[in-house]
Amino acid sequence: MSENTLEAPPIPTSATSGGPGADGPAGSALRLIRKYIWPIGAVALLLFSFGLLEWARTRPGYDPFGWLVWGYQTIHLNLNLGGAPSWKPLPLLLTAPFAIFGVHDELWLWMVFSVAISLSGVFFTGRIAYRLVGVGEDGDRRPAIVAAVFGGAALLGISDYLHIVLSVQSDPMIVTLFVAAWDAYLSGRPRLAFVLGCLGGIGRPEVWSTLIPYTVYLWVKRPDTRKLLVGGWVFILFMWFGIPTITNGRPFIAYQLALRSPRAVVGNKIIGSFHRFTGLTYLPVQLAALFTLALAWRRRNWPVLLVGASTVIYVLTETALDLKGLPGQPRYIFEAAALEGALAGVAVGWLLIEAKRATTLALRLGAVVLAAAAVLPMVPAAVARMRFEHGDLKHERARTTDINQLQALINHLGGPTRINYCGHPVTNTEYASMTAFFLHRDVGNVGYLPKRELYHKTYPIVLFIQLPNGWETHLYRQHGAQKASCASMNAAFVYTPQHPDGTLVPSPVG
Repeated sequence: MSENTLEAPPIPTSATSGGPGADGPAGSALRLIRKYIWPIGAVALLLFSFGLLEWARTRPGYDPFGWLVWGYQTIHLNLNLGGAPSWKPLPLLLTAPFAIFGVHDELWLWMVFSVAISLSGVFFTGRIAYRLVGVGEDGDRRPAIVAAVFGGAALLGISDYLHIVLSVQSDPMIVTLFVAAWDAYLSGRPRLAFVLGCLGGIGRPEVWSTLIPYTVYLWVKRPDTRKLLVGGWVFILFMWFGIPTITNGRPFIAYQLALRSPRAVVGNKIIGSFHRFTGLTYLPVQLAALFTLALAWRRRNWPVLLVGASTVIYVLTETALDLKGLPGQPRYIFEAAALEGALAGVAVGWLLIEAKRATTLALRLGAVVLAAAAVLPMVPAAVARMRFEHGDLKHERARTTDINQLQALINHLGGPTRINYCGHPVTNTEYASMTAFFLHRDVGNVGYLPKRELYHKTYPIVLFIQLPNGWETHLYRQHGAQKASCASMNAAFVYTPQHPDGTLVPSPVG
């Protein structure tokens, strides 16, 4: 096997068009499926994602509801990035067009597409491992297939990865774009690789650590791509700095809002950043990836070493941002952990190839034992991770109930127009972005510290209070006609055995 092989040889014509029944209905159907495999796969993945969300009954977290607010604001030409969450351009590419269909459909379109894009990262991570292992001289694809399965499974095994996928954050989407860019590069499609890298680059600036050297490489080696390179970087810079300048006059608003985060690394930031990275994956994955890089260096396998270099530079870039005061959450380096998983898959594939090549039984058993040492410890770890995710799912379903009940209260009180007329909405921090989304307000225009709003402000407020079985609102500081027309909003929407679908009841005046 050529150690630098990146693409599988074409399947012989006899395997695809010959044989009994190849020209019959079954053969025609197979040819049609092969011709449209990508759109068919995309539709199937969207349907699977919808079914998964229906089963899981989860809802977005704080940040995604803020991105949904951006989408609504954009189509109404009043985008304001001054409040939380901090600006990142990628979600707006989806939430803005989705907002055209209304609040309910925007929410569900974002959820389904986010989960579908995120899950497709498993496929592309596996493809990286498959291409780096390659196909043996005898045409045996099995080691590469095992490597792909291991690499894709390692992605799902990243700490909190499934939780973040089902809470429809953008981080797993960025992972998909990043690994898809690598897959395109390894497949010999440099333009597509750069475009995907640009899309990932408007999700996280850490992606630039790989995109910048790749841009230099293409500029020198492929002069025909220079217009694309310039256009791509103009697009990235406009999305990150141009939109905030136009909407808020603050080009560096993303950096400013991200500073002084309570989630920043505490203590030694270099050691803390390294620990956050190593905490994402299991020890067998880390050791297998290191084994791959050591063997690749010995063999001078440059594609594998490039993937390893991208992983290391990505983590170093995140460490540098941590030193600058940015939060550096573990999910910001999922991309590096994804490449680490692909490299671990390569180790398994190479060991299986060596087991086939071994001339003695001892060498063959040794290679198989090393491959098993990477795979088998993952089984109990995967079981433990699934149990944790099952417990977390119960919490997420309870939160979904709370969000649905909040929306039901808003609808029964007369909707956004009436509530916004009656006062400044206030709730606790956890539900501020949800409240903003349901009331068509900027997240920064929803109070999130009730005591401060009650005792240190003078404007009318509508206070949303979470109950064990629903939500209630209390009004404060209304006067005149506003007080009279809004009095009925001192109410609670509660769920009882007698009213399983909820009922609106008056509450004492605040």
